[in-house]
Amino acid sequence: MSSIFTKIVHGEIPSYKIAEDENYLAFLDAMPLVEGHVLVIPKKETDFIFDIETEEYKGLWAFAQKVAKKLTATYQDKRIAVAVLGLEVPHAHIHLVPIGKMEDLNFKNERLKFSEEEYREIQSKISNH
Repeated sequence: MSSIFTKIVHGEIPSYKIAEDENYLAFLDAMPLVEGHVLVIPKKETDFIFDIETEEYKGLWAFAQKVAKKLTATYQDKRIAVAVLGLEVPHAHIHLVPIGKMEDLNFKNERLKFSEEEYREIQSKISNH
């Protein structure tokens, strides 16, 4: 059975893409901690991040670095935090979260919900960098 992220990769579930190449995808988190919270995934489904083959693993982090630089350009007054939890979806993924304070990266915080228009505005703002 495919993970929700694999369904996003195959276009079965819509997402707000930030960056994509043949092996990796970055998209806005559907329930973000803060504006600009992005998930970066390998398109090949692997549950545990440390089970990814070495070259794919290196490629994932290089791709995440490119996305983080877009976020840094967009949210210039924030640091881009990184988290790998692997508990909520059985598909390896990296959280990139623009933070102004440590508490912004607390996954116990109430998640935000944006309208479709707001998600598109955020997507455009980040993608244009």
